[in-house]
Parts: sequence; C-alpha cells; structure tokens
Amino acid sequence: MALSVSAQAGLTPEQMLGSALYQDTNLSLNKNQSCASCHSLGTVKTFNGKTVAAGFVDPENVATGSATSRGSVAGKFGGLNSPSAGYAAFSPSFHFDETEGLWVGGQFWNGRSATLEDQAKGPFLNPLEMAMPSRWAVISEIKNNKRYMNAFQKVYGFDLKDVPSNPLAASDDSAPQAVFDAYDLVASAIANFERSRKFNAFDSKFDFVTAGATTFSDQEARGMALFAGKAQCSLCHVMDPATGPDGNVYPAVFTDFTYDNIGVPRNHSIAGNPGPDNGLAATTGDAGDAGKHKVMSLRNIAVTAPYAHNSYFATLEEIVHFYNTRDVASEGWANAEVPVNVNNGELGNLGLTDAEEADVVAFLKTLTDNYPAWGMDPNVPEGTPSPW
Repeated sequence: MALSVSAQAGLTPEQMLGSALYQDTNLSLNKNQSCASCHSLGTVKTFNGKTVAAGFVDPENVATGSATSRGSVAGKFGGLNSPSAGYAAFSPSFHFDETEGLWVGGQFWNGRSATLEDQAKGPFLNPLEMAMPSRWAVISEIKNNKRYMNAFQKVYGFDLKDVPSNPLAASDDSAPQAVFDAYDLVASAIANFERSRKFNAFDSKFDFVTAGATTFSDQEARGMALFAGKAQCSLCHVMDPATGPDGNVYPAVFTDFTYDNIGVPRNHSIAGNPGPDNGLAATTGDAGDAGKHKVMSLRNIAVTAPYAHNSYFATLEEIVHFYNTRDVASEGWANAEVPVNVNNGELGNLGLTDAEEADVVAFLKTLTDNYPAWGMDPNVPEGTPSPW
C-alpha cells in the first residue's frame, strides 16, 4: 500500500510524511505490515457499542484476544503484547533517576529504546515484525515512491537520489553514510507524527470533567476516589498533570514511566510458548530489574485488551481483580512469571469489594478518547474539541 503524502488537518509537513511512513505496508519484507498494523489508527468499539475510539494497538488482539501480533513473515509472531502508541510521546528519555533510585522513561516494555526516534527504527528490522533485512533495503523501498522523494526534499532538504538503491542488501555493513542519515529522518518523521494530537487527543470524559465541562456519574466519582486511595492505583499511575513534548501542561497520562514486577503469571498461549520474560533486566543487565515491565499509560485502557506485557488478562475487570486479590490464596492465581522483585507492598490484597472493583473499572472507562462521539453527553455534544 503506497500512501501519498498529502495535507492532513493539524499536522506539520514532517508529521504528514510520518503518517504516510507509519501506514505504508511496502516497508515490510512481504509488503503486508506497517507500524499501523500493530498500533492501529482505526477506531474500535467502545464499551457502550460506539465505534469511535482509537486504542493504537493491534485490532486483531482486541477482537480475538490473541496475545501477540503477527509479523510480516507467515508464522512469525511478536513475543509480547503490542503496547499502545497513544500518549507514548509523553515518556521521557530512558534514564536512571538518582533521587528515586529507579529507571524511568524510554519505549517498549523493557525500555530498550531511549526515545520515540529510537523506537521507530526497531520494527522495520525486527525479524518477528516487519522483517526488512537492512536499513538500506528500507530506504531503497522508500525511494520507489516519488511522493516520498519530494517530501524528503521539502521537509529536510534531503535528496534521496543521493542514496544508491540496494533493495536486496542483507546488511548495512557496506552502506554509505547517506543510508543512515536517511534512516534517521524516517525515524524523526514517524516520531513526530506520534507527537501529534492524533495520538494525544486529550478528549476523554476525564479531560472534560477536569476542564469543568461535565461531571462524573456517582459510580465514576467513587471509582476515581478509590483509584487515588484504597486501590492505590495512583502510586504508579499518577494523576499529576503531565508536561507534553510541546512543553505545554496537560492532564494526567496516568503513569510515572517507571518499571515494576506486579507478579503477572506466565501466559502459555503466546505463540511458541517462550520462556519467562525478564523485562527491564534485559536492558540494564541488573538482576534486580528482572521481571519489571514499564508502567504504561492508562489512557484508552478500556479499548486496548488484552492486558499486561504478556496479554495474560482478557478483560479490564480481570486485571483489576488481579491487582486486588493476587495474594488471596482462595483466588487461585498462578505464580508470577518471574518470581523475584515482585511488588508486594502496593497490590495483591487490597480488600476491595466486588462493587468497588466495578467502580474502579467505571472510572478507567472515562479515560477513553473521543468522548464527544461516544459519551452521548448533552454537556459535551459530538464535535466538541478537546478543552486542552
């Protein structure tokens, strides 16, 4: 699917280029997968049946409950749940916070990419994802699209004609510097598209309530109070205002961008039944980080099933119940996939009633984008722009 680089509302020329690259299946080995295949821009049905919200995850996983995403090569699958690309731009660069003594930020479940740009470079070359053999092969394919040639010249003053084509390049060992320069620009375009309001809409019910435009239902209000109190969710999924990539302040994105082992059991339904995933330790090399995975944003959580790094939980209700009862013996939860470094202080036996669990779920649903279209709220009619 060769996409044109045409004007799109609210996007800069670089972001328009990034949008085209993000959705172009030609940039995979078998021309059947793009970034959008696993981080879709399409809408999915919300909990009230309205098909209006984008979760920026793999729609096949949402529809079928499958654990991981298909790759370009038949029979190949990713090893972990494809995380949402929504609000990922708010994550700071991967770094160690000396004050807190914690790793913070970065991209992927294990923080292996420090920035959005680094992350954007990975899937093209991952044999389980888009499976291109080299950067040179990616750039050679991009050169086949005249619109890309024009866009690179217009946006960056970069002439792709200066890059010799080598679509079969098995490696980048002999690639000229221009290949690496062009590949950096591809990553820049995609990353800046992900920084656009397309991925960071701030038009959920929570956002309109925060702006004073409408109010929560009684159940949603109870859920928020539990979220910030008895349920202890906000200890990691913080509710503080967030500073965006544009430097402006926005409502919470519901993560502190740290890493934690919450004791999720192993998911044997992942294709190939891979062994336990060590998470952050694979990046840091520190055994004290084994089993820790990134605390992801909860925005759009209600439309991004399945849940956790390994997709162990099929529904939002199930993962909330796990947080509440993991350490209650009568519940029968399986042992943690990685049984060391488990967070035993902030979850596991919270003492929430069934009704309180339902209240928390009701609040989490208010974090779903495009509330004017799905909320049926006379205070926020369809077409109302974000208040932020």
